[in-house]
Amino acid sequence: MLRSHTESQARRPIYNDPWKRREAWRSHQIFSKSNNFRTLFPGLGYATVAFAVYCTYEHFFLKDKKHH
Repeated sequence: MLRSHTESQARRPIYNDPWKRREAWRSHQIFSKSNNFRTLFPGLGYATVAFAVYCTYEHFFLKDKKHH
């Protein structure tokens, strides 16, 4: 808790950016690099799993009887 008015002014930053509120969107988590990388290929996880399931099914259940 602050004790006096002078202490509260001393803890306040000296430089106040008037555009700080307008630039706040840049530091939002939606625009972070990790979120952009995660949403770079939105269907890649589902496609990889579907392809692996298909390859497994083809390997075990669709055996070709004609081997040359």
